[in-house]
Amino acid sequence: MKEFQTRARKMLDFIDASPTPYHVVENLQKMLESHGYRELKETDAWQVKPGEGYFVTRNGSSVIAFRMPADEKSIKGFHIVASHSDSPSFKVKEVPDMQAEGVYAKLNTEKYGGMILSTWLDRALSVAGRVVVKDSASVRLVNIDEDLLVIPNLAIHMNRDVNKGVEYNPQVDMLPLFGMCGDNKAPFMEKVAQAAGVSVEQILGHDLFLYPREKGRIIGENGAFVLSSRLDDLQCVYASMTAFVETIPNEYINVCAVFDNEEVGSGTKQGADSTFLEDVLARVGESLGVSRSEYLRLVAGSFMISADNAHAVHPNRPEKADPTNRPFLNGGVVIKYHGSQKYCTDAVSGAKIKALCEKAKVPYQTYANRSDVAGGSTLGNLSNAHVSLSGADIGLPQLAMHSAVETAGVKDTKYAQDMFAVYFAE
Repeated sequence: MKEFQTRARKMLDFIDASPTPYHVVENLQKMLESHGYRELKETDAWQVKPGEGYFVTRNGSSVIAFRMPADEKSIKGFHIVASHSDSPSFKVKEVPDMQAEGVYAKLNTEKYGGMILSTWLDRALSVAGRVVVKDSASVRLVNIDEDLLVIPNLAIHMNRDVNKGVEYNPQVDMLPLFGMCGDNKAPFMEKVAQAAGVSVEQILGHDLFLYPREKGRIIGENGAFVLSSRLDDLQCVYASMTAFVETIPNEYINVCAVFDNEEVGSGTKQGADSTFLEDVLARVGESLGVSRSEYLRLVAGSFMISADNAHAVHPNRPEKADPTNRPFLNGGVVIKYHGSQKYCTDAVSGAKIKALCEKAKVPYQTYANRSDVAGGSTLGNLSNAHVSLSGADIGLPQLAMHSAVETAGVKDTKYAQDMFAVYFAE
């Protein structure tokens, strides 16, 4: 259990340091550079060398890293793992400062993704993201590292039916309280400017998000569970990237892709439904000097694992799960199936994942939606629309997906790391 908890704590440290996709990519960049990976710019010409590792970022919120085998002549294709950097949150609007009753200062925000709104109430929140600075036109990451905001619930005396179910209006009920009104008409932007080390007048734009201040922790009898924000999908991001940087490829070009905007459909230039992966793979092929036909042969011999967390059976509502495909916390890697192909797993690709797990000596489970309940979708099929190759959707089991704070098993991060390491070593 000690090794499981050690790995889980490192994962939680990564999540705590990554409140937004921009911070996720910054931390991944540091991890890659510490392992000798070099950054390539999309605007530059590329020259890749055998045995070397590289990474490319887009929008500061997505990153694709790859490492070449030492022997270019033996390359059979690409081994890809894809996950996502974003999580449901509230985005701060362009003009954020609001007043209530001429007394309270609050922020104007909007939903990003499909969160469980009630879980954001009555907890300490803060703000992080990026700002664009005038003159230098530079982008600076900011994290107001203090207990700054709260979205207060309405007292039960003012809503006697609150425990019978409430429909929350995001423009009315979910605006965060910031402070008391004063002479300053833009107190929040003053706070952001201070965190960025500039004046308010120097800020030309911002992408700022709320995040819970509660740090991730190990909980439960014998430390069986992890409790943290953003487990979906930073648990898979961390597990895949740590295995990636610590593994030497053999006959495949290893690729670890982390996309932004999965929670809002992936249809951005930095999302899985963009040309980002297609562009990077094509340029790697070009750097190898292969023809278009040879490149397509490499793609045809490739495999992709789409890694995005999965629903575990809920202890209080087990009837919500499928009758026979029932993953549990600490039960290992979850292979996800969907008859209408919202997940890209089929019999052949699912068998590949099972074989990897068996080789890595880690357990695996299967997930399918109840046939009368609509489920979500993820990265696999969206990426496949641009780069067509065999692939499977997997995840790690968790509870309370899209809550402000989610629960997962303490063992499953290590299980995923071990499976990814076997995959990347092929």
